[in-house]
Amino acid sequence: MFRLSWIYTILFVGLVSFGCKTGKNAQGAKLDNALLWKIEAPGTKTPSYLFGTIHIIDSKEYFLPNGTLSAIDASKKMVFEIDMAEMSDPSKLMGMMGKVMMKNGKTLKDVVSAEDYTMIQNHFKKMGLPMFMFERMKPFFLTIFAEEGLDPAGLQSGNLKSYEMEFAELAREKDMETGGLETIDFQIGLFDQITDEDQAKMLVDAIKSDKKDDGSMDKMIALYKAQNIDALATMIDDGGKDIEGFNEKLLTDRNKQWIDGITTEVKKQPTFIAVGAGHLGGKDGVVRLLRQAGLKVTAVK
Repeated sequence: MFRLSWIYTILFVGLVSFGCKTGKNAQGAKLDNALLWKIEAPGTKTPSYLFGTIHIIDSKEYFLPNGTLSAIDASKKMVFEIDMAEMSDPSKLMGMMGKVMMKNGKTLKDVVSAEDYTMIQNHFKKMGLPMFMFERMKPFFLTIFAEEGLDPAGLQSGNLKSYEMEFAELAREKDMETGGLETIDFQIGLFDQITDEDQAKMLVDAIKSDKKDDGSMDKMIALYKAQNIDALATMIDDGGKDIEGFNEKLLTDRNKQWIDGITTEVKKQPTFIAVGAGHLGGKDGVVRLLRQAGLKVTAVK
């Protein structure tokens, strides 16, 4: 049966492998290597914090930089890309499933060549995933399964961890208020702006990249553990350049839309904000945009 936690994973947009490439960093003065950042807003006495996540990671690679738990303890509210209370509501998630499907009865066979369809089908078969369950799903949501070694039941078995799930559990234990910068509907709607054919190309490229074993996912994890957010932003930016409008719609525009919401939250009360690490670095990343908005943002080392 298709498990609820994988519905969560598929719905969550963020730092995923879709054939990422490495490229030269062109962000100007490099940001400090840090996943945890302190935010100080004018007129506030207590700081808030910004943390960069990877939505799914091997449990052996999972770590928390020094100061993370203290930052959570010092905060009164925790904010994610999507409110985890919304993400943990089974009825709401199941109600969203129709929206992740392609329209007009279109299936994966309609948007890829016969050769590529056979490759995708074989890839899913090796992972033990029944292809019939994914035939009508928008292809981008399937890129989470592009890595052949990924364990589909990893979140249940403990082989995989989700930073958002771990943080949400800490918030629950501390009885913290939670919130979201976006809604599930908004995130799903992002993919209506990218054609099914372009999404399918991303899926095919991601699977082919995995088969070539070019080490892109390993490079991404290594950059994440090094907390090199500028290099992560460059890697993801380069990976999305083949799809017209991808970087603007899924990264740059969303970063800019978050700034007002983040500013409002941190002025109200000490807040811990967790978003995909790919959103933090780069010239249009959240760290630099918050600074441009007049907030003091410094790395916690």
